[in-house]
Amino acid sequence: MALKGNLRDFNTTQLLNLIHLARKTGTLTVESRNGTARLCFKDGKLIYAALDRQDGRLADVLIRAGKLQPEQLKAFDLARLQDDKVLGLKLIEAGYVTQQDILNSLRAQMLDVVYRLFSWNEGAFRFEPDLHALQNRIPVPMDLENIIMEGARRLREVERLKEELPELDIPVRLTSRPEAIRKVQLSTEEWRVISQVNGRNTIEQIMRRLSMDEIQIRRIIYGLLQAGLIELGTPPPVTPPPGVPARGPGSGVSRSVVEKLINYFRRL
Repeated sequence: MALKGNLRDFNTTQLLNLIHLARKTGTLTVESRNGTARLCFKDGKLIYAALDRQDGRLADVLIRAGKLQPEQLKAFDLARLQDDKVLGLKLIEAGYVTQQDILNSLRAQMLDVVYRLFSWNEGAFRFEPDLHALQNRIPVPMDLENIIMEGARRLREVERLKEELPELDIPVRLTSRPEAIRKVQLSTEEWRVISQVNGRNTIEQIMRRLSMDEIQIRRIIYGLLQAGLIELGTPPPVTPPPGVPARGPGSGVSRSVVEKLINYFRRL
């Protein structure tokens, strides 16, 4: 039986801690406005993670990591090579990548997905004791202790950045000093953000268009602000929908979900 809940009541850190401590095997699926994440675990270790279109297929992962060029795949019949283990062996035999390239790229892909999940404040989740999402993919075991610690550190950084940028629905515009941009060395990610700054796009819109997570966009926007390259616009007025009662901070759901989670993992 699948366990279901919402990240509003039981966050990512708590979920991963339970899976780690109980050494569970199964798939955690989280659906939110940020997308759909699927994480697979074996005996309490993370072995696979994918997010939406970044579904963890080896060819896509290697291309995004810059380890493989799309033209190099033309020699392979990807429609028939659905098993990533087989494709990986063929790519190694062709001399396109090494085994270490594959492992490092898959680890980076998995960490990117799980760290994004730490910044999600809400989203329906379910944990099922099966590994269907892992079919034809390459499992890469990773201990959860360090992942949880790094996730917690990133959350603290997000809280600090929230003090500097309380809201994300604020438009941003380029500085009135265009020569300043030419004098600063920007990273690829910073240039991507700058290209979306036009005085109309909000920080949140830029984040979604570039498929970034909250900590990435907050860190980059804050850095660009400090460098004097961009300026904040005026946030739109917020008008609550008529007739919609405000939700109170305590609804009694959180305790119920926590108890269900603990009892569920004890039974497995």
